[in-house]
Amino acid sequence: MRQNYPFSALVGQEELFLGLLLNVINPELGGLLIKGVKGSGKSTAVQGLSDIIPDIKVFKDCEFNCNPAREEEWCDRCKVKYSGEEKRIIEHSVKTVTVPLSITEDRLLGTIDIERLLQKGEKHFIPGILSLAHRQILYIDEVNLLPDHIVDDILDVSAMGWNRVEREGFSVQHPAKFLLIGTMNPEEGELRPQILDRFPLSVDLKSVEDSRLRKEIIQRNLAFEHDAEGFIAGFKTETEGLRNQVAAARAILDKVRVDPVYYDLVVKLGSEFKLDGHRADIVIIKTARAQAALEMRSEVEYRHIRQAAHLALGHRTREGGLSKPLTKAEIDDFFDQHKDWQDKSPERSESNEVDKNIRLFTDSGLVQYEKK
Repeated sequence: MRQNYPFSALVGQEELFLGLLLNVINPELGGLLIKGVKGSGKSTAVQGLSDIIPDIKVFKDCEFNCNPAREEEWCDRCKVKYSGEEKRIIEHSVKTVTVPLSITEDRLLGTIDIERLLQKGEKHFIPGILSLAHRQILYIDEVNLLPDHIVDDILDVSAMGWNRVEREGFSVQHPAKFLLIGTMNPEEGELRPQILDRFPLSVDLKSVEDSRLRKEIIQRNLAFEHDAEGFIAGFKTETEGLRNQVAAARAILDKVRVDPVYYDLVVKLGSEFKLDGHRADIVIIKTARAQAALEMRSEVEYRHIRQAAHLALGHRTREGGLSKPLTKAEIDDFFDQHKDWQDKSPERSESNEVDKNIRLFTDSGLVQYEKK
């Protein structure tokens, strides 16, 4: 069985770390696009992400991973089977479902078993990859190399949260809410602006330049290759700490308050830079709330809005696609010019401290661990 490099053992790439964590805390964010040169740790980070996500409850024999607590999101089969019958519920870990570049539309969405239909006259649905991905991680490596119509199908289902398939006069639908993560190397081609806009957040990775961190990356990777089990065990405390932090952040997410003044700030940002539509505005607020929850804060602060803007705007074209996405320098310049808004940020409280064993995000934005 393949063992994944621990997510908690990643070195550098703090923005990637943050973007993934925020999506885990609030899956309603919808996903992350990771752009970066080859060998920058994109796939390694994604594959290890499932270790820090709390287990999910499902019906024992449901092939769509239906959530027993959300009857309105049950598949057609569960609605019939469990309307009055005793529910058989189990727990399992969240998995990463990978979309191969050679995938067909039928394999992605699902199809009708034609052989069974012809031989027995029975209409039977063969689930696709999207059925496996419900409440899981859907991972597209090299998303820019995937056929456009496949990407469109995935994004449409992701936006709706349901997959509907109609074949041979037969119609079936099932829930399909997943954490969508795409990676790409810009050197191999770009994505259409329409597709870029559908990814809520993005990060642009560079090779780690700090010599100390590069050395640590080498040492950790060689140690993992030499003794994967021992290496994973060595980061068990950090992994459990992150897992507990995610669970705690999810528990308070709905209680995190956003001062109305920050809505005004986000609207000003969108208007001044002529952002298309309103999707970016909404994503910024949702992302800022997730980061506040991650830090065990009860209110969103100015710096959360600023960081959220970095994650939400770096890939979005403007003015109907006529203008390029904002650079980090342009975003920082906007917030530097509006520093007076920072004075309106809620006061910090000692009661909002994070777990003493794991200092996730300090004001400098760095990820640091304190091993026991």
